[in-house]
Amino acid sequence: MNRSRIVGHTVAAFGLAVLTHLAHAAPPTAPAGSSVASTASVSYRTVNVDGVNIFYREAGPKNAPTLLLLHGFPTSSQMFRNLIPMLADRYHIIAPDYPGYGQSDMPPMDKFTYSFDNLAGLIDKFTQTLGLAHYALYVQDYGAPIGYRLAAAHPERVTAIVVQNGNAYNEGLDNEFWAPVKAYWADKTVANAAKLRPLLEIGGTKWQYTEGVRDVTRISPDAWTVDQAYLDRPGNKDIQIEMFYSYGSNPGRYPEWQAYFRKHQPPMLIAWGKNDKIFPAAGATPYLRDLPKAELHLLDTGHFALEEDSAAIGGLMRNFLGRTLKP
Repeated sequence: MNRSRIVGHTVAAFGLAVLTHLAHAAPPTAPAGSSVASTASVSYRTVNVDGVNIFYREAGPKNAPTLLLLHGFPTSSQMFRNLIPMLADRYHIIAPDYPGYGQSDMPPMDKFTYSFDNLAGLIDKFTQTLGLAHYALYVQDYGAPIGYRLAAAHPERVTAIVVQNGNAYNEGLDNEFWAPVKAYWADKTVANAAKLRPLLEIGGTKWQYTEGVRDVTRISPDAWTVDQAYLDRPGNKDIQIEMFYSYGSNPGRYPEWQAYFRKHQPPMLIAWGKNDKIFPAAGATPYLRDLPKAELHLLDTGHFALEEDSAAIGGLMRNFLGRTLKP
């Protein structure tokens, strides 16, 4: 029996009654298709968009439904390295790195605006460059405000959304982690920025991967080591500080995204590491206010849930997308 425990929530009337089911997840007894893990061919490509080279991972048949995987901070498309093979037999998967992250270009700050608006605009052009007319989104952390900008601007393109520790509600920012970040939004000073810089050092990066997990020995140190190597590039930490500041533009967009949810009712699967100290479970349940048919699963793990529960999430996605997307 897998040690992971998944808490599924269904809501009849949000705020009045929440029926909670506790169950042990069937072990990574292979989501069907997990055998592709050893055979799926992942291609590593680069495309130029507005003068910026965007690196992306691609897998699966191009005539299958497309999944657009949008990564969080401080990582890159490498966060999906275990998930992609679990889905590549059935879906066309595209996972880009944003400018300043992973293998994509890192333009200097005086030549490129590092903001969520600009990154979302570039990823929008990236999807058009690749000819992605329709896609399901997987959003985590920074991927949520980028993906929701795409969805709100082009609701006709989005076939479904998988949310993994990605926020769209004020309740998800009402915790201790965000206090110094909010102080920086209110007063953009060197002193306030200095309080955020420990998050960009190896201790802070490792903490994001290990805090809240069930078994730290199952978390590969390659993950935070690779991320830190990218963070340690000259100039990158200044870019990340600017992105911390730009995150302050997202809460003002929450009403717009929530209106999109209510109006368009995109099929949504929420698979959330409930022990996350950055985006706690308090940010997961509000989705059900606007999307009462959404499927919510709280996993007994942390911020980067794919590190410990990729098999569970892959299984949930195969089930959800199999019922949701047309082949």
